[in-house]
Amino acid sequence: MDERQKVHKTFEKDHSAVRTAPLFVNLGILGFAHGHVNAYCTRWRECPEMGINIVAGWDHDATRLEKAVTDYGVRPYTEADALLADPNVQAVIIAAETSLHADLVERAAAAGKAIVLQKPMALTLPEADRIVAAVERSGVPFTMAWQMRVDPQNMQIKALMQSGELGRVFMVRRRHGLSVHLWPNFEQMWHFNPALNRDIWVDDAAHAIDFILWLLGEPETVTAEIVSLHDPRVPMDNGIAVFRYPGGPLAEVSCSFVCPAMENTVEVIAEKGSIVQNYGDPPSCNVPRPAGACGLKWYTVAYKNWTCSDIPSPANHGERIAGLAGPLAEFLRGECPPIATVEEGRAALRMTLACYASVREGRRVRLDDPAIAQV
Repeated sequence: MDERQKVHKTFEKDHSAVRTAPLFVNLGILGFAHGHVNAYCTRWRECPEMGINIVAGWDHDATRLEKAVTDYGVRPYTEADALLADPNVQAVIIAAETSLHADLVERAAAAGKAIVLQKPMALTLPEADRIVAAVERSGVPFTMAWQMRVDPQNMQIKALMQSGELGRVFMVRRRHGLSVHLWPNFEQMWHFNPALNRDIWVDDAAHAIDFILWLLGEPETVTAEIVSLHDPRVPMDNGIAVFRYPGGPLAEVSCSFVCPAMENTVEVIAEKGSIVQNYGDPPSCNVPRPAGACGLKWYTVAYKNWTCSDIPSPANHGERIAGLAGPLAEFLRGECPPIATVEEGRAALRMTLACYASVREGRRVRLDDPAIAQV
């Protein structure tokens, strides 16, 4: 076997093919606002061998709840506490609007339910602190639902960086985006209701920021520029954040939510080589690409050539999101640790909110700056 190919053998596990398990988990859904939950529910209904029975659902929005009943056959609840009191429900996914997360986590933890929480954890650090305290107080299993952490190509990127083959890492860049701000009437969605959410940066740039946290750990500082360029009714549609790690590397998160098409999503520059990933977000994954295009490749000085990963890029971004269903099932069945712990969820939120502090004050912000708690 070529030595260049050995590095990714630690990722041979295919998360899309979860083995048949004797343990089944009865799951309730607390809110269907964050659309990713629908991808998981669909995959679990299609793949009963994953061991997840979707038995109950609650949403304060009657239309969303009715659709969930039609799509998944859930038993509907008009009160969240009634669902949580159901002894047949062993675990919950909380996918309600972000402003409701802290309250729902506290109630689910007090009811003794295992918890999967959609991104982002919360809208403020005090809300995140409530979530951390509730989980630690109850001791219930908890994980954040971060898709980028279980994406097979992303896992290969992390292993390449950790293998030492590329030597010291100098820079990491994650470009991430959506085209949603170009949709008609997008400003009317709940994502832009200040009573329910903040804006698209905290809602979706959080994915890319957690990706940096997962790869590199917590940085020392951040410097950010986030602006509204397309429509003032849908703020923070373009932004760049630079996270500084003492002694390196530098990490950049670049997000545009008015992006109709793109290709590159990850770049890693190291002393002995480089990594490039394409087709890792909606603007790059959902548009036509050249036949046989390489989704992930790396160059090494030793071999003076590019190696193309044998992990294929999904046909569309919906497949990437649905790919989280398998790892979540393993977590809910007690077969693997959290995808991201409650502490990591708070750390990702702190990094995200630090970007706002940098923009507001026009300066580099340390991650321990008290100003972050005031955002």
